[in-house]
Amino acid sequence: MLVERIWTGNSYRNYNYLIACPDTGEALAIDPLDHEKCLAAAKARGWQITQILNTHEHHDHIGGNDAVVAATGAKVIAHHRAGGRIPNMHRGVRAGDIIKVGKRVELECLDTPGHTMCHVCLKSHTDEPALFSGDTLFNAGAGNCHNGGNVADLYATFADQLDKLPDNTRVYPGHDYIENNLRFTLDREPDNAAATAMLPRVTGHDPANSVVTTLGQEKTFNTFFRLKSASVIARLRAAFPDLPEMPDAKTVFTRLRELRNKW
Repeated sequence: MLVERIWTGNSYRNYNYLIACPDTGEALAIDPLDHEKCLAAAKARGWQITQILNTHEHHDHIGGNDAVVAATGAKVIAHHRAGGRIPNMHRGVRAGDIIKVGKRVELECLDTPGHTMCHVCLKSHTDEPALFSGDTLFNAGAGNCHNGGNVADLYATFADQLDKLPDNTRVYPGHDYIENNLRFTLDREPDNAAATAMLPRVTGHDPANSVVTTLGQEKTFNTFFRLKSASVIARLRAAFPDLPEMPDAKTVFTRLRELRNKW
């Protein structure tokens, strides 16, 4: 499996991706908002985009579809309930469905509601797994629930799916927010050594060449995985004095997301 991460350089800080089969050069484009950069990257690599996967329906993820389809004839894939929100969708996928790219690239669909209720993440079937996480999981952060999402479902996605993936899973999110997210982690958990060590590596960094984290690393500095941390809970209680003495993980996640909305 070949992966090309494309930095759009726009104000939303989007990443687009191409995933290609090394045998055939067939490629899947993930959320190809910047169609010009995606098409140019495919041409430079000698790849042919045959499919598009939209992780969810927001415009900054589907806005390049028409141009890529016009240039390549690619088929559009998205969550099976997103058809009314994503024009010209060819295939609707459910949890466990496989997207094949060329001869030997297989990507498993995860139904990951929360940021929106029709959100798909892709997990690669490779020796070193990869997760293309859209706006569900960011480097050191979690998606918001402002535009058609639900925080309880986002928590369930983290707890029941993402937290159970192998620690060596590489994380490829839909946006570059890592610097600001690490600063939020340290605001919530000032003694987090992993976040303290990572922050200088990404401060003022070039997003086109930014670090690719693993899920194991995320669990050390992503506050939305650190729901049992005594430091996180103590700082949370300062913001929410009514927090129970031993709050459950869902409550901690929900309150953290509430704080992140205003931070």
